[in-house]
Amino acid sequence: MNIAYVRVSTVEQNEARQLEALEKHNIDKWFTEKVSAKDTKRPELQAMLEFAREGDTIYIHDFSRLARSTSDLLKLVEQLSVKGVHLVSNKENIDTSTPTGKLMLTMIGAINEFERANLLERQREGIAIAKRDGKYKGRKAVSVADFAEHYKRYMNREISKAQLAKELNVSRPTLDKLISGCE
Repeated sequence: MNIAYVRVSTVEQNEARQLEALEKHNIDKWFTEKVSAKDTKRPELQAMLEFAREGDTIYIHDFSRLARSTSDLLKLVEQLSVKGVHLVSNKENIDTSTPTGKLMLTMIGAINEFERANLLERQREGIAIAKRDGKYKGRKAVSVADFAEHYKRYMNREISKAQLAKELNVSRPTLDKLISGCE
């Protein structure tokens, strides 16, 4: 069976380019999701890994759609290999069913991880320069009107931290910052 895995990082991004590129493989089953590849705990990825059987081939547009780090990529490929499932990447033109494909996969995975690390380093450097020049202030602090009243309810155990965060429509780390400002 020919299986395709398509992923974009955010809801705003469009997966049409990947879908079009993979159509030529006569795909029988599609797995598509809009989520970051920061780890492999992605619903559609996990569903695809469970679905794939010996003799199947999984098609991806490029390795960065499957994994962000070399170690994640190699673990996924090993998991597929143990099941007898092949992986084919359009962009890199690599088929893991061949020894050359396996070697190239390892090298390209390492290069992708290197590029990602360089991008993050350049981003940190740019932010540091912008902060130094007073152009970057970071994210604006979240404030909640009458937070003291909400905090009092939390301290009196009328509401849990999770309930309070949901009620205020803030994340738990943001709530922790608000609470630390009251203590």
